[in-house]
Amino acid sequence: MTSTPSMVAMGLALALACASATAHAKTTEESKMATIEKNKQQIRRLFDDCFNRYNLALLKELVADEYTNPRGDRGPAAFGASLEQLHAGFPDLHYEVEDLLGDGDRVTARWRWKGTHRGTFNGYPASGRSVTNEGMAIFQLRDGKIVRNWLQTDRLGFLQELGVVSRDVGAPPAARPR
Repeated sequence: MTSTPSMVAMGLALALACASATAHAKTTEESKMATIEKNKQQIRRLFDDCFNRYNLALLKELVADEYTNPRGDRGPAAFGASLEQLHAGFPDLHYEVEDLLGDGDRVTARWRWKGTHRGTFNGYPASGRSVTNEGMAIFQLRDGKIVRNWLQTDRLGFLQELGVVSRDVGAPPAARPR
């Protein structure tokens, strides 16, 4: 079989089209990975600079105006309200991010924080107790800003460390001290 110039041209065109599609797919994947890494950096800044250094002015760079907290309040100030309350109760609060994972437009953070209960928190007067709490959140970002989040923390353990709830709550009656 002999190749005609048109067959050679078609073969080259097909090879170029495949190479172009592969390059485009690679560029798209690289772009997605870059966005995921940028989003992870934003969440790292949230913990390092806002939570640990208590730089709430930075929330305007990290939280979108469309963000809505569970009570329906909007924007960076709504996001910062719970942080202000936490810092009022635990002025030496420090977060340690243990895992930071990204996928698509979401970043998941698993953390542990420590602090001393030196001020009123959620109506509980200062106890002077050292508290450690663990939790995780999924943050959804758009254009590098948080638009939504979902949070889970060990609230029972937290209340037990504050001394508000007995450490033996939930234990069988026979196992409880008398």
